[in-house]
Amino acid sequence: MSSELTQPPLNDSEFRCLQKFMADASGIVLAPNKRPLVAGRLMTRLRHYRLDSYADYLHLLDQQMNLKERRLVVDLLTTQETYFFREHPHFDYLGEWLAGRKGPLKLWSAACSSGEEPYSLAMVAQEHMCSGDWSVLASDLSLRMLQKARDASYDMAQAKYFPQGWLHRHCLSGEMNGRFRVQAALRERVSLREINLVQPLPDDLGLFDVIFLRNVLIYFNNDEKRRTVQRLVNQLRPGGLLFIGHAESIHGFDLPVRLLNPAVYERL
Repeated sequence: MSSELTQPPLNDSEFRCLQKFMADASGIVLAPNKRPLVAGRLMTRLRHYRLDSYADYLHLLDQQMNLKERRLVVDLLTTQETYFFREHPHFDYLGEWLAGRKGPLKLWSAACSSGEEPYSLAMVAQEHMCSGDWSVLASDLSLRMLQKARDASYDMAQAKYFPQGWLHRHCLSGEMNGRFRVQAALRERVSLREINLVQPLPDDLGLFDVIFLRNVLIYFNNDEKRRTVQRLVNQLRPGGLLFIGHAESIHGFDLPVRLLNPAVYERL
């Protein structure tokens, strides 16, 4: 084994193995143009173990006791781009839908990443619900992202996406060195949970009134998209809302939903 830091090539066979690994573990399809990104991100693990090749690393991943390392690979190769109130028309629509409702109401951010989406949902519920009888489930397959969501601390640059006055009402920002943190009153309404959407969902989830499944399906093949959306639609109450990303489609999936607004569906 070598201590050199030069990056070895990631050959076709090794990349295909990693593509299969990610598809099996997370449903994510690694496109061919992602090969340089994959090689770069996994190079940190080769250095960690002082390995000479990606083949050596794949052999290490195959060993039965390396569940933690396999989970880390999924973390490293999962794109986690998000921000508060992303695709803001969805939050405007949700606010109008929630207005005057008394609850109880359950919302689910099914791929919550570092927490910006579920905390955005919580702020919308707090602003528009007639009562405080609501809760948000935030789930992700990445423990690293869930920990960031649990910390609920973000760079102040993210504040520019907030509706006027919401940062002051829902977050703490004084003496935080250019950062802000979601207030405890909202954090307590958001429960965090590790859930892999391409696996059977936990039996104890219950039904939801609102599910956000946005900017996830673009990484799945068509069969995995259909199975994943069907699982989540099964968790929606009749009349509940499913939000997907504006660049995504569930056309032709034969689901018990109807389109209400761009990328917003109602459970029938």
